[in-house]
Amino acid sequence: MRFTLKELAEAIGGVVDGDATIEIESINTPAEALSGQITFLSDSRYKKELENTSASAVILREDDRSACPVTALIVSNPYAAYAEVANLLYPTQREIAGIHPTAVVDDSCDIGADVWIGPHCVIGRNVLIDSGCQIGPGCLIQQNAQIGAESVLIGNVAIMHDCVLGKRVLIHPGAVVGSDGFGQANDNGRWIKIPQVGRVIINDDVEIGASTTIDRGSIGDTVVEEGVKLDNLIHIAHNVRVGAHTVMAGQSGIAGSTTIGRNCMIGGQVGISGHLTIADNVTLTGRTTVLQSVKESGVYSSGTPTEPNRQWHKNYTRFKQLDDMAKRIKILEKLVAKLEGKGN
Repeated sequence: MRFTLKELAEAIGGVVDGDATIEIESINTPAEALSGQITFLSDSRYKKELENTSASAVILREDDRSACPVTALIVSNPYAAYAEVANLLYPTQREIAGIHPTAVVDDSCDIGADVWIGPHCVIGRNVLIDSGCQIGPGCLIQQNAQIGAESVLIGNVAIMHDCVLGKRVLIHPGAVVGSDGFGQANDNGRWIKIPQVGRVIINDDVEIGASTTIDRGSIGDTVVEEGVKLDNLIHIAHNVRVGAHTVMAGQSGIAGSTTIGRNCMIGGQVGISGHLTIADNVTLTGRTTVLQSVKESGVYSSGTPTEPNRQWHKNYTRFKQLDDMAKRIKILEKLVAKLEGKGN
């Protein structure tokens, strides 16, 4: 796709400072951008990178305009504007509507208009696929599942029985929605599987990364609210609820029956225990372990930052001694208090 800067500015609500007739066909980094490309500056700390840029234009804030030697597209939020411009320049490629001859689609299914079902898909009984959906190669959609309008399953995605997807849901390859939750009852050392009879409900405008797994509820439903964005390799256990517009980075996991609030940011490799509540607007930095509910918004962290190995071993040894040291400190405090009392 190709747009003039004037067209881009009108589309994203920006202002052109320079030649608005310049045509833009792609995006690149400040250092590598060439004529016909646009770049962006979202952090003022890196404005020196613009000094020698060959880009035709730069997306930036008004405050950084003086650092830009070429035409500028001025906006209030350069990173969000970059995302909008990228969506215009690189539109999603859609397949022509139809059902591939190798796909197996049960006769009871309700398939909407302009739906594409790719090679080797298997669509079970009474599945509803609403208008404009794209079901990529190798997808499995089991009986009674519902897929909302304009949703895209890129390929090799499994939507298990009775699960519900809202509108404009995007799911990347290898993801599984509605796998059994990990429910096992112990009977004198023998594990008895507990049937998982709930569903997964995915609301509108959710994105689910590659190889992410969302378990169905054990009795009630697992729910992912609107606008949630999930990275690759995430596990969401049975009966979890993820609040609207929360984002989660890769390799994070949420144990069963935990509720995550709205507008939360969960870093990579975060582990959240079960039956907890995380408030709205909470940020959990990477590798944080959450063992109790977080009742107030804010930024929370745990874990040990990287340090030289020898120093880490010393600190680890001290960590194992903390309980003993705490007891000894209490004894010393009592002795000091006793001695101070005698001195008086």
